Amino acid sequence: MQRIGITGVGEIGKALVEGLRSGGGASPEVFLSPRGARVAAELSERFEDIQVCADNQEVVDRSELVIIAVRRQDHHEALAGLKVANDKTVVNLMAGVAIDDLRRTLATGAPIVRAIPLPAVRERRSVTVTCPSHPVVDALFEQLGGALSVADEDAFNVFSALTGTLTAHYVYLATLTSWATDHGIAPDAADQYVRGLFQNVGRSLNEASRPLHQLAADHETPNGNNERIRTTWFDPANAAALKEALDGLLSDLK
Repeated sequence: MQRIGITGVGEIGKALVEGLRSGGGASPEVFLSPRGARVAAELSERFEDIQVCADNQEVVDRSELVIIAVRRQDHHEALAGLKVANDKTVVNLMAGVAIDDLRRTLATGAPIVRAIPLPAVRERRSVTVTCPSHPVVDALFEQLGGALSVADEDAFNVFSALTGTLTAHYVYLATLTSWATDHGIAPDAADQYVRGLFQNVGRSLNEASRPLHQLAADHETPNGNNERIRTTWFDPANAAALKEALDGLLSDLK
């Protein structure tokens, strides 16, 4: 794939460009829409073969693979009247916008693939879920950390719902830091310790041979501190509330 276009240059669009440029060797030309003008201008100044187009139609016309990365609530306005030839490949990054919905909006027979890249694609460390499998799209995301193809949009929506838990995790860590601060620990020291604690936990996730429940068990001792917090705070009611929230999100995504 020699020419890639991105319509809607926000955080994910920026991460994709940075990931494509971080591997060395030959890189595709990238054409950016003027939506997200500040980020697009910054990227075009930092990297060669990055061009900001006059509008989304120019992005499509100059690209072989077109990445739709506008916000879900803006996509009708942003894509209205856009003409996409059948020989293009379209990658839909919009959560909750089904393939058939986007096909009706674009009135195209081009292949449309849904994908969920995360910001870690900039370091080529994000496994990206795709649906359906497509050789060109999967090859693109394999470069950026890996592609996990699923057969249908029901399964895809489950993975999409899982991404909705990311900021809850950050706020959980911020709450731990706040608690320590309330007990007299300097904010910088609490922040440093919590970050280090969970960076080490994150590294253990690379041990794919151990299931997640086994990792949890291996970090506990009977009647120890970890078991106490898990059983008194993350109790069955707490777990059920999390699953209920995910069910509600999944329903909306469908």
